[in-house]
Formats: sequence, structure tokens, C-alpha cells
Amino acid sequence: MKPAPFDYACPDSVDEAVALLAEHLGNAKVIAGGQSLMPMINFRVVKPALLVDIGRLLELDFLRATADGGVCIGALTRHRVLETSPLIAERFPVVSEAMRHVAHVAIRNRGTIGGSLSHADPAAELPMLALLLDADITTHSPRGERTIAAADFFVGALTNALADDELVVRVDLPGLRPGTGWAFEEFARRAGDYAIAAVAMLLHVGDGVIDDARIAMMGVGDAPLRRHAAESILMGQRLDDDAVMKAAIAAACDDLRPNQDLQASPEYRRHLAAMLCERVFADAWQRANPETP
Repeated sequence: MKPAPFDYACPDSVDEAVALLAEHLGNAKVIAGGQSLMPMINFRVVKPALLVDIGRLLELDFLRATADGGVCIGALTRHRVLETSPLIAERFPVVSEAMRHVAHVAIRNRGTIGGSLSHADPAAELPMLALLLDADITTHSPRGERTIAAADFFVGALTNALADDELVVRVDLPGLRPGTGWAFEEFARRAGDYAIAAVAMLLHVGDGVIDDARIAMMGVGDAPLRRHAAESILMGQRLDDDAVMKAAIAAACDDLRPNQDLQASPEYRRHLAAMLCERVFADAWQRANPETP
């Protein structure tokens, strides 16, 4: 397939980029790595009148430690950087692990964090991680900057909270408490395929019981999901208690309403999510209690 005709611009600043978006309001698309957008253009799923290439905006390509133990990530930072960064491995090992599951190395070398979050694919790892890690997503428009919590950013399948003249410029991940356990599990038919389902977890233990729990899922809804009911069940409990484990898995999975598609039925996705939860809960608990047999 060939794309429909479009104009092309390659701005030299963020202000110039958002001015172009405002000038062509609703008829322009931003391209960074192009790993999702170009196939959609080639198949004419989208037909922008203007393509705004932000590849020159090197000020958006950075990864910095923050004083609270977190990181600040520029929107043009590539998936492969997140996968291989010692800083990410130290502070957010769940991100390092999840990035290894994103498509193939060639795509991870091109795809960007800002592009993935903006694309809002319900089967993409980065939107789910943004929810899990309580990320703040900062955007820029002709009106200035605003910060959107990840919980408010993902509206539905391929739908986000951005205005037509807004551009994601950075993502802030707040630091985790020392000793936080983590786990990530994903199932796809083949390495590099879109996930049928995935689950990620963060867990902190104090005085022998859970005092912080976060659970996120993808591939089982129109957007990435946080499972707050299951998180509440775990508070003040131990995950080596089978009754607690079963209750949390049920709360995380029983009300899922996945869509039917060519890959899997809703019933299969719910079953798979429960199996992944069991693995993730056990791994996160072990990492939060490394001396527990």
C-alpha cells in the first residue's frame, strides 16, 4: 500500500512543532520513530494532511536521574535505551524486563517512549508501565506546558487525552521505595508479537506484611488497566497465604471484559491473565522478601 498524499515539515524547536499542529489543527500527525504511524499511513487508516517530524528535537532525547530516586525521560528516548540503561535497571528493573518484550530489536532501536504513550495501544508495554509506576506525562502546546497523570492519559484503544495541538515532551517516573519487589510476565504467540495478555506488579513489604501493592494489566481491555480492588485486598497481608493469593487474583481478573479478536477469546484472555497473575504475585513477593524460602 501507498500513503495518501501529505505535506511534510521537520521543525527545529518544540514551539515550532506545536505551532504547526495548531495551524493544521486536527489534520496533522507527529512522527518520531514512526513504528506505529507509518504502517497506519501506508494502509490509509489515517490520512494526515501534514506530517510533523520531530526527529531534530534532540532536546527531547534524554534520560536523567531525579533527586527522589526516580527518572525523567525525554519523549524521543528510544525503547532500546530504556532496555539497556544501567540507571533504569537500578531504579526500575521492571521497565528493563518489559522492554525486552517490545517487538524486535530493530523496532526498539527506532520506537520512542513519547510515540508509544501517544499511540495508546492497549497491547503495548509502555502505557501499562506508565500506569504501574504512576507516571506524570508532560505535554507542550501553544498554551504552554501541562502535566497529565498516566491514570488520566489513556482514554481508550488508540485514544489519549492529548489535544490536537499538544506534544508529549517528557515522562517523569517517581522513585520507588527501597526493597520494592517487582515482576512482569507477558504471553504472546511468538517472540515479538503483540501480547495476548501481560501483568506487572510492584510490592513493598514492611513488618512482614504488604504495605504497598500495584498491579497493572494490558491486552485485556480497551486501555491498560490498574487493578485497584486487588491492590486493596493485598494491603496488610502476606502473599504466601494461598487464600489471600486467590482472593487477589479473583479481584484482578473476574471482572475483566476483553474483546473477542483473531488471537483469543475473552474467556481465554481472562484465564491467561489469572495464570500470569499467579506467577507475577509469587515473583514480586519473593523479590520483596529475598530471604524468605
